[in-house]
Amino acid sequence: MKNNLRVLRAERGWSQADLADRLEVSRQAVNAIETEKHDPSLPLAFRIAQLFELSIEDIFDPGPV
Repeated sequence: MKNNLRVLRAERGWSQADLADRLEVSRQAVNAIETEKHDPSLPLAFRIAQLFELSIEDIFDPGPV
C-alpha cells in the first residue's frame, strides 16, 4: 500500500527507530511499512494517524478499489 510515512517521519526529524519507539513496534516494522513490503494492521494504522494528527487516508493510499 502506498504511503507517505517516510516523508512525514523525515519532516519531524525522526529516525525509523524514533518512530518505532513512539508506535511501540520494531524498527524493522517501520521499514517494512515505509518500503511497502508490509501493510500495517488497522490498529497500527490508527496509531500512526493519531501520532501524526492526520486521517488514515492522508497517510495511506490503497490504490484503485
